[in-house]
Amino acid sequence: MTTHNNLINGSWTPGKTTSPNTNPSDLSDVIGQYAQGDASDVDAAVAAATAAFPAWSVSGIQARHDALDKIGNEILARKDELGDLLAREEGKTRPEAIGEVARAGQIFKFFAGECLRLAGESLPSVRPGIGVEITREPIGVVGLITPWNFPIAIPAWKIAPALAFGNCVVIKPADLVPGSAWALADIIHRSGIPAGVFNLVMGRGRIIGDALVQHPDVAAISFTGSVGVGRGIAEACVKSGKKVQLEMGGKNPQVVLDDADLAQAVELSAQSCFYSTGQRCTASSRLIVTDKIYPAFVQALQERMAKIKVGDARAAGTDIGPVVSQAQLEQDLSYVEIAKAEGAVLATGGSRIACHTGSGKEGFFMQPALLVDSTPQMRINREEVFGPVASVIRVQDYEEALAVANDTAFGLSAGIATTSLKYASHFKRHAQAGMVMVNLPTAGVDYHVPFGGRKGSSYGPREQGRYAQEFYTTVKTAYTLA
Repeated sequence: MTTHNNLINGSWTPGKTTSPNTNPSDLSDVIGQYAQGDASDVDAAVAAATAAFPAWSVSGIQARHDALDKIGNEILARKDELGDLLAREEGKTRPEAIGEVARAGQIFKFFAGECLRLAGESLPSVRPGIGVEITREPIGVVGLITPWNFPIAIPAWKIAPALAFGNCVVIKPADLVPGSAWALADIIHRSGIPAGVFNLVMGRGRIIGDALVQHPDVAAISFTGSVGVGRGIAEACVKSGKKVQLEMGGKNPQVVLDDADLAQAVELSAQSCFYSTGQRCTASSRLIVTDKIYPAFVQALQERMAKIKVGDARAAGTDIGPVVSQAQLEQDLSYVEIAKAEGAVLATGGSRIACHTGSGKEGFFMQPALLVDSTPQMRINREEVFGPVASVIRVQDYEEALAVANDTAFGLSAGIATTSLKYASHFKRHAQAGMVMVNLPTAGVDYHVPFGGRKGSSYGPREQGRYAQEFYTTVKTAYTLA
């Protein structure tokens, strides 16, 4: 079986041990063995990045553009192959996985362009005969810690701007799904970027992640993952003076008003709640439905859910693949039981499927769950489940719907289904979320626009698009006497 090593200072370096990467659609299918590094590997990677930074930080913008564009082109040319790998290791359906790979390629090509669009300001001073220049410079060695649910897109949207703006990178991908990140690292390695500029260290978060966060030569940490881990990283970074960017949890509301187009509301809710197996930080897990449309909506959504085919992520016709791991499956099922114990009614789904239809192969399959008659204070409506589990809250009117939507510690994405311009406009302004969707699923953000939330969902500058420069650069003001 192939062993995939860490990439440190331009060389593929064995870890202290290896760990198997297993297909959640078929537990007998081991994709490969992947290196498990330790703190000494982090030290070596950071040392390499530190040594490479002086030259890379002032390298020509054309060379940077060409390297990132080459990376993007190869990703796009291999999107079917890489999408198949992604579906195999994470459980996202093959069409969704190919779409994610394409997004990763587009991200690299976008930031290739940003290399040529670096801009500053030239201003007159209030003092005669003096000029002022405001420019942006790279911040140094950046540690990137990425999650398992978007195993190539999230690494791409962190790596690409970091490199585009002249930083050096050490990335720790999710230990659960290292294959896509390793494939991306291999492409970057062959792009012509100098040794040490980009480094990959795989392994356990509490080992590799902690070593990155604590390392004195790492200038900044960008993290996507759980709230608890994110808060710990923030505390450590503040103590050491590191720049920090966090994308954490969500408990995203989808409001459905009485005047909504029922078919449209049902479809966007099904897409928001259950596709990608509900394993998206932007997934909607709280359906907040006004009184008059509630019965028809619940019935229609159950009918739509009955058509969802759960199965092998790479099989044609599959709508939803497996949950990513045994631990995640157990968590999803436990939340269904917690909700029932607190008084919610399980309308449909919510059980494990022993194997996917047709093959008999064992995987982490779960029938999507819909809980009705829930209340805002139930745990199912307060805590992030991160699976194909949705709860419905019945409210009287728009005003109550908005209040319930905002009654959460999170604030990443929020949606509304309505034909009213008045309510749509009001919701866009007053929903306490970083991203708002009107008559669209809560999940799905373009690669060239900012991504991020409010409250407990995000901390620090936005990711993606031109807003990425706020994190990956530092501002310098220079005065010149004419």
